[in-house]
Amino acid sequence: MEGQFSNLYLENQLCFPLYAASRLTTKLYAPFLKELDITYPQYLVMLVLWQYEEQTVKEIGEKLLLESNTLTPLLKRLEKKEIIKRKRSKKDERTVIIELTSKGEQLKKKANTIPERILKSFTDETILDTEVVAFQKTLFKLMGILRKKEVSETC
Repeated sequence: MEGQFSNLYLENQLCFPLYAASRLTTKLYAPFLKELDITYPQYLVMLVLWQYEEQTVKEIGEKLLLESNTLTPLLKRLEKKEIIKRKRSKKDERTVIIELTSKGEQLKKKANTIPERILKSFTDETILDTEVVAFQKTLFKLMGILRKKEVSETC
């Protein structure tokens, strides 16, 4: 009878190792981000801005899979720290554009070593760097599939 429900065992779930690995990975970032005085979600916003520079709130939300009601308070805190500035679009006042300040640009130089340091944190005798990179590619594929499903379900 017990084997009948083995599909409900924790070790047979896809969601659990994704969830746990995400939490543990985010913890790895904490000391590095403390040096920058930003949180992990703020770091994700900064990654978008460092890559694409000026972005609308909507564009940032689409890239990070975040709703504007989650993103707006986060952006306000970054603005309060003088890392970003928010301005209204001249074409459409409803659109808010986010851009880096010089302080935000300076953080980019400090943050540049974080990805390498995180990758080193994953390295030990049980996993190769190439496996971590392959896993990242697989996760991006999964995200793409899930995004398509989410879009088709909302239509």
